[in-house]
Amino acid sequence: MTAASPRRSVLYMPGSNARALEKGRSLPADGLILDLEDAVAPDAKETARAQIAAALKEGGYGKREIAVRVNPLDSPWGKDDVKAMAASGADAILLPKVETAAMIHELEALMDAAGAPATMGIQCMMETPLGMLNAQEVAGASKRITCLVMGTSDLVKDLQAAHTPERLPVLTSLGLCILAARAYGIAITDGVHLDLSDDAGFAASCRQGKELGFDGKTLIHPKTIAKANEVFAPSQEEIDWSHKIIAAHAEATAQGKGVVVVDGKLIENLHVENAQRLVGLSEAIKELEAAA
Repeated sequence: MTAASPRRSVLYMPGSNARALEKGRSLPADGLILDLEDAVAPDAKETARAQIAAALKEGGYGKREIAVRVNPLDSPWGKDDVKAMAASGADAILLPKVETAAMIHELEALMDAAGAPATMGIQCMMETPLGMLNAQEVAGASKRITCLVMGTSDLVKDLQAAHTPERLPVLTSLGLCILAARAYGIAITDGVHLDLSDDAGFAASCRQGKELGFDGKTLIHPKTIAKANEVFAPSQEEIDWSHKIIAAHAEATAQGKGVVVVDGKLIENLHVENAQRLVGLSEAIKELEAAA
């Protein structure tokens, strides 16, 4: 998976729940995070690891991006998690509470030693104050890094802040991570919405995330997949407009014109680049959905 791959909806699924691992094969999420960390009790860690490895070996997840969130490398399970997942067929290993480039370098060394293919990515949970302050360092730490994943629940706790509808307490942190992701050409997904009974609040959080520049949202329940997919996908209006300005700009360029006006709006290269991004994303979404 590349930074341009669809990540509108990325669902956490506990590795200790075999039924959830099976259900993940049929859910319309763009990606799954198979979890060995927060969602798994200490006495179930090794069982979860074996179940995830078996599920990935069996396959059947289509073109969904599959990341495995391992335990911290300094925990009793982290290094063994990495060894087991390196050759599992997962698209990426997601490391929790990333704060420094050194943490990424340690993970990368473990992956290399365990025979992880060059195509296996690293994703970084961004969920601590130090992680926010070092977002640039983290994002540029390795060529394997494909995505930053916001962990806003832990972040709010560490900031001694509050969960609010507008998320003002974490906007600075979100912005720092978005800047770092875009500076290094990698993807970034927004944190989870904790109140599953608050459909309107979830939809508003998705819209805010898209406006801020996130590629999609991490989720904790399948019922939220459809709304995340809807909000983070380019609208038909955006796609139609993109095709229109791409064609107009190409025609103007062929005629040696440096400037083109479409429906009274001046179109420059930056508009065309964004239009091409939206069309590419739309096509990637169609491909993903067709393969499901």
